[in-house]
This record gives sequence, structure tokens and C-alpha cells, in this order.
Amino acid sequence: MPEISRKIQKFDATDQTVGRLATRIATVLRGKHKVSYQPHIDNGDIVEVINADKLKFSGKKLGQRVYYSFSGYPGGLKTKKMSEINKNNPGDIIFRAVREMLPDNRLRNGMLKRLNIK
Repeated sequence: MPEISRKIQKFDATDQTVGRLATRIATVLRGKHKVSYQPHIDNGDIVEVINADKLKFSGKKLGQRVYYSFSGYPGGLKTKKMSEINKNNPGDIIFRAVREMLPDNRLRNGMLKRLNIK
């Protein structure tokens, strides 16, 4: 089995929209930009994102987009607006977008560990 070589790819989030940036990050984390891509092997690169607080949002997303989390208990549905998350932890918006773009299988946690948002 060949050795997996991982490079560090840096992305600047200044004036980038969330979805466009997240698709590029997910592609690099998954390894689809490499010639040696195979869907059952995690051979993606390490991704560093800087300036996550300078993201650009189109339309009324900051006021209208809502994120949900469910504890599993009755009445345990929690909601947060995108504006709250952007104020407290803007990197979490990118993390959630990238997480949903990666496949829901055993490889996803390893890919997300290689995502560093500053």
C-alpha cells in the first residue's frame, strides 16, 4: 500500500461566501483533487482556514438561517440563529457547512480532524 502524503493547504476566508469556500475545503479534505483518489481511502490534505470572522453572507442569511441541535430527549430541540453563531464562534459556521458536505461514514471524523479554523 503506498504511503499517503499530506500537504498543508491554506484558505483565506476574507470576503468569501460560506458555501463556495466549504465546497473547496471538502474537496481537499476528501482528496478528490489528487490523481490517486479512491473513495474508500482517506488521502486528503490538511486544511487551515484563516480570517473566518471576515466571511461574506449574501441575502438575509444572518438573520434568517437557523441551526438546530437535538439532545434526544422530549423538548430537547435547541435553535440558534446564524447571527449568534457568527458573533460567538464564526469558525463554527464553516465547520458545520464542511461537515455536511463530507460523506456520512467512518472516514468523516478523520477528515474533520485535519480541518483547522483560526
